[in-house]
Amino acid sequence: MSRITIDVLERQAEAMGLKVLESDIPGTTCGLYCDRLRTICLADWLNDRQRLCTLCHELVHAKYRDLGCGTRFGVKCERRARRETALTLISPSEFAMAEGTWDGDTWHMAAELDVTMQVLMDYRQILKDGLFAKRP
Repeated sequence: MSRITIDVLERQAEAMGLKVLESDIPGTTCGLYCDRLRTICLADWLNDRQRLCTLCHELVHAKYRDLGCGTRFGVKCERRARRETALTLISPSEFAMAEGTWDGDTWHMAAELDVTMQVLMDYRQILKDGLFAKRP
């Protein structure tokens, strides 16, 4: 199975009519989606792996036209974005191979799968919760 690349995600954003900008976002926030402006802002300090995972995450928010984490639906929207990001970026077969190769070591597995630790932990939580059938 071929992995999703940043180019694929950028083309997806373009097809959705979204602008993707890099910006000096304050604090530790990696990315933001503004539905009113149909714009995704990515922190300009992200490495390639973080950029891939963050863009995928923000594209999920854009797909559902989420209004933001501060709304009463924010927790549900964020949970959905994290779940769909993990299921999009990690294939079951590659996860199984990485887990076997690295004996469950999360840092090495994340590096092997080219995802952040957060995305890997979200994928593991999906498996633990039995939510695997809900692939996007």
